[in-house]
Amino acid sequence: MAEISFDADRRGWVLSGESSTYALRLDEDDVPTHVFWGPKLTAAEVRELDTETRPWWDGFNDPDEGIGELAADGGTRYWTPALQVRFGDGTRALEWRYQDHEITGPHLEIRFADRHYPLRVSLHYRLRGDVVERWTELSADTDVEVVRADSATWALPVSDDYRLSHVTGRWAAETQLRRVSAPHGETVFASRRGITGHHANPWVMVDDGTATERHGEVYGVALAWSGSWRLTTTRASTGRLTVSGGFGQDGVTHRVGPGRPLRTPVMAGLYTRGGFGAASRAWHAYVREHVLPHPGELRPVLYNSWEATGFDVTEAGQRALAERAAALGVELFVMDDGWFGARTGDHAGLGDWHVNRERFPDGLKPLVATVHGLGMRFGIWVEPEMVNPDSDLYRAHPDRVLHHPHRRRSELRNQLVLNFARADVAAWAHEWLDRLVGEHGVDFLKWDMNRPFSEAGWPGDDDPDRLWTEHTDAVYALMDRLRADHPGLRIEACAGGGGRLDLGVLARADQVWTSDNTDTLDRLRIQHGFGQLYPARAMSAWVTDNPSFVTARSAPLRFRFHVAMAGVLGVGGDIVHWSDEDLAFAREMIALYRDIRPVVQLGALYRLRPPADDGVTALQYVHEDRVVVFAYRQAAHFNDPARPLRLDGLDPAHRYLDPDSGRTHSGAVLLAHGLPLGLPTGDFSSAVIRLQRKI
Repeated sequence: MAEISFDADRRGWVLSGESSTYALRLDEDDVPTHVFWGPKLTAAEVRELDTETRPWWDGFNDPDEGIGELAADGGTRYWTPALQVRFGDGTRALEWRYQDHEITGPHLEIRFADRHYPLRVSLHYRLRGDVVERWTELSADTDVEVVRADSATWALPVSDDYRLSHVTGRWAAETQLRRVSAPHGETVFASRRGITGHHANPWVMVDDGTATERHGEVYGVALAWSGSWRLTTTRASTGRLTVSGGFGQDGVTHRVGPGRPLRTPVMAGLYTRGGFGAASRAWHAYVREHVLPHPGELRPVLYNSWEATGFDVTEAGQRALAERAAALGVELFVMDDGWFGARTGDHAGLGDWHVNRERFPDGLKPLVATVHGLGMRFGIWVEPEMVNPDSDLYRAHPDRVLHHPHRRRSELRNQLVLNFARADVAAWAHEWLDRLVGEHGVDFLKWDMNRPFSEAGWPGDDDPDRLWTEHTDAVYALMDRLRADHPGLRIEACAGGGGRLDLGVLARADQVWTSDNTDTLDRLRIQHGFGQLYPARAMSAWVTDNPSFVTARSAPLRFRFHVAMAGVLGVGGDIVHWSDEDLAFAREMIALYRDIRPVVQLGALYRLRPPADDGVTALQYVHEDRVVVFAYRQAAHFNDPARPLRLDGLDPAHRYLDPDSGRTHSGAVLLAHGLPLGLPTGDFSSAVIRLQRKI
């Protein structure tokens, strides 16, 4: 049970999670100082830790540097700052003065003020099992410039070595896992794009270089923010490493003053001692139970029309796809781009969110009624934050986009970015989205965002930098308001694929479009990186046509289904032209997925063999008394003999029934020896194996 206690004698706090402990204290100068983060300790045991401030041993190296709970700039503190302020007279240094604290259940707030200037700082901690959520609030009675305001500084135990795990990528190649030794000095992972970004993701895991999938201590931190962000790891010669993170970027400042407080986004931290696998399972449980809007809800099998129709959208064509999708067992039909304005390509119409009457003479209601009549929910694609210069909206309101008065407005995908920090733009977006959802019975929005910021100016505003955070805040507020007004509405976040993936958007979106790349071999790696932090319950994965439009590679339909079934299954091919044989197989696979869906979407993930250049990769989900194993042979070389696959997470004292073969297996044997896979020979062979624990 999570508990927070206060030690008045030592002016310290102990946050006790289910299997871990986090502790901090005030030093002699009231500076909030890190004490411990790691395996479970009692409050009495924390008191035994050496927390004395050590004197300087020379004029250059402070032995206590790197243990600030929110490393503030100023004085002789030279560590990477998490908080930098500039007062009206030019003073930069912050001097902490403790005010008081409040513990409310699993929430701790510690309040400080500057010793001279009217600036107040509150540090917040909230326990969610073994996850510690942290954020910072700033307020002031006079205007203060905030150069940097991170959510937290995380101090790790002193170690001989540190290794960083993180993901990198680009469009159509997101979430590629990397593990590297932590360099000395500062290493920055960041996005300056106004969105989370394809090239990196706001989380990092740290170990001592010896952790494996099953063994070793792992520390992880993740930021809940969908705009520009920054994580900085700092490794010193003294043998300490910290991670500091928050929203913002170099050169962009915040202003705090009367009526203008600043609250940073949540940054979550997690310690586990069971290797990277245990870390991922703990993160997945946290996201499902405390982040996603409907934690126990199963995501439906969807069909998306984009790859079948592109911009060539007609009512008759969508009806034909819907009828075929319903016959396959699809539960949610999503019409993609091309239904509105003059939208016959990506060059025009974006921003004119009214139904194209040439394509839908009687509006959308007849199509929605057809989809509902077929027993499916209806979804639709929108891109609220963008506008084409060739649109009625832009011609009427060219000032509504991000721009500088004497600079060219850079276009990407023939688009400009609307300034959602403006109240009139946010109100306009809510009006048409509320009407679209309410008047048509829309059940699902695919919310896209297909380009990053550029020329991010706001002419005429006295604080133009605020658009960098307030744009994201406005998107959050709009999603929250739509969901509150339409409780049945569900949302998929998308930004050219996986460009908006983080804990912040997952608090408003039910799932994320993982990548525009549906090539199966690439997806194995993309999904492997995605699953390091985020659960399968949020990972959209489609079966599309051969060849892949990204790689021009073809794979068997069976393999394509099996790869997509490891997440939230969708179909995105031109099913009107599929053969009867392929349609029959698709029905079989969708029925299988609907059977195993609770295990995949709610179960614990075990990565049995990670993706490699060839050979077999495998993963396993366990939920209650059911197990699902996915195995994929990417390429076969030299007639390598098949070997059994050792499973994980089973009860060795029980037996497990394979309902498809009728065989039963000892849990102990599956753990110690393995499961015969029986994969067909050759490349692109795969299997989905169901096991049921016998009681």
